[in-house]
Amino acid sequence: MPHSGILPHAHTPLLDDTLNSAVDYKGRPARRCSSGRWRSACFIIGVEVAERFAFYGIESNLINYLTGRLGQSMATAAQNVNTWFGTANMLPLLGAFAADSYVGRYPTIVIASLLYILGLGLLTVSAVLPSFNPSHCRADKEISSCSPPMLQVILFFFALYLAAVGQGGHKPCVQAFGADQFDGQNPEESKAKSSFFNWWYFCMNGGILISSSILSYIQDSLNWGLGFGIPCTAMVGALFVFLLSTKTYRYSVKGNEKSPFVRISQVFVAAIKNWHTTDSSLTDEEVACGTRPRQCSHKFKFLNKALLAPGSSKEDGKVCSVSDVEEAKSVLRLFPIWASCLVFAILIAQPPTFFTKQGVTMDRSFGSGFKVPAASLQCFISFSILLFVPIYDRILVPIARVLTRKPSGITMLQRIGTGMFLSIIAMVFAALVEVQRLKTAEQYGLVDMPNATIPMAVWWLIPQYVIFGVAQVFTMVGLQEFFYDEVPNELRSVGLSLYLSIFGVGSFLSSFLISVINKTTGGDGQTSWFNDNLNQAHLDYFYWLLAGLSTVGFSTYLYSARSYIYNSTSTA
Repeated sequence: MPHSGILPHAHTPLLDDTLNSAVDYKGRPARRCSSGRWRSACFIIGVEVAERFAFYGIESNLINYLTGRLGQSMATAAQNVNTWFGTANMLPLLGAFAADSYVGRYPTIVIASLLYILGLGLLTVSAVLPSFNPSHCRADKEISSCSPPMLQVILFFFALYLAAVGQGGHKPCVQAFGADQFDGQNPEESKAKSSFFNWWYFCMNGGILISSSILSYIQDSLNWGLGFGIPCTAMVGALFVFLLSTKTYRYSVKGNEKSPFVRISQVFVAAIKNWHTTDSSLTDEEVACGTRPRQCSHKFKFLNKALLAPGSSKEDGKVCSVSDVEEAKSVLRLFPIWASCLVFAILIAQPPTFFTKQGVTMDRSFGSGFKVPAASLQCFISFSILLFVPIYDRILVPIARVLTRKPSGITMLQRIGTGMFLSIIAMVFAALVEVQRLKTAEQYGLVDMPNATIPMAVWWLIPQYVIFGVAQVFTMVGLQEFFYDEVPNELRSVGLSLYLSIFGVGSFLSSFLISVINKTTGGDGQTSWFNDNLNQAHLDYFYWLLAGLSTVGFSTYLYSARSYIYNSTSTA
């Protein structure tokens, strides 16, 4: 921090190094030496740790709350979890739209945090209302026979989705705001930004690890109200920390031009209107496109039709500019990668639902008299991430840099593909373990005893959790960096929300699959793959199906990645 007593002419070049692309909290050009970088990024990462702690404090054990306190069947509860998780990951598109087009990232984070806190507070209230006693539900064979009053259910789901709305504004903006603290045009800060995504994911999973290991125990063994109240308190603390660091942040400069959403929408509308325009009338504009240093200009040529409005001239102001068309192309060219990652997102939806219900049926004893909460096994995903991120960032990346001469070691698409391949292996492990669990239940005559503990240690599930964790280090971090770097600067919140939407749509697809399979296999008196009695169900069939779909999705991804051309400003 420069001392106020130093005269302007005595400043060193370093102290005078201001940024044209960012301002400080007073709107002045940000100074490289006194704003942003790791000092600011660390505060923002701390906020994300608290937010993920809160979010997974709900999500990791939600299926047990729904099947226990709310008396839902396993299939219905799994669909509700997937629908809520999907909604929570689609709402960032709206949050990013508001931030990038109107409000700005900093105000959006503050407003979203307040909504988040309100949702968590109401969730806590719904859990402590003494409106019913669920103790008899645990004793009954038919869990669905008891349920709470409708008013309490409405309050619970209202609070749940209000928290999702808050998360929708918070999630894309916080990460983009954190990455904004590094100048991508500066070589040193560019390397730091690449590491930022790794350490962001590392620290974020620290919050998830604490949440899944401690909160799940509190919720199962002590009190659901306390289990929801602690995340609410964490979010209050996160907002306080975020506001405390306001003076250190770099804020992106927002121009006076039209909203990027409006510009891109106009390109698609104009291209459709001009669908029948002859190519000869676009020749000059296409030449202009070709002079831009963007190789993607040669793709999606149908969007070039937006450069000419029939019956109008450029002076009329109705013609989309070349840069507008290029922005639209930069978003559209991400779609094949986005679509080919959806099956991976379906796999990610399984640990907090069916993996957790598997664990409930197995021997969870640890030591004398202590039972490991089934939801806490998800901490092995976070633990493997915490263990592998430093290995990847400090050992594998430097070695890869020497071999490939790339700042990131391997390309973003190579990283994503590696994780997708590992996720297929994880599902194969999950299927094999479930086959063994069913055999054990049959061997000990427990097929018709849904509440009996299968004499098979719950630790058998650990490999599938660990492999999923390592897969996420590759794929999810790679997707974050990919969707941040491969969109124009003004659309980076949108880019990260597109990344999140992969997992939103994936959760909806998982819910759809469960619904279709449950109706198909459970009709005419047959036993559904998702029978409430897991000893009669066939989750193994479902896991084999997902492994097969993942193989197809991975093949599609390889084809899309092979033909993808990176943004010229990306370090890949």
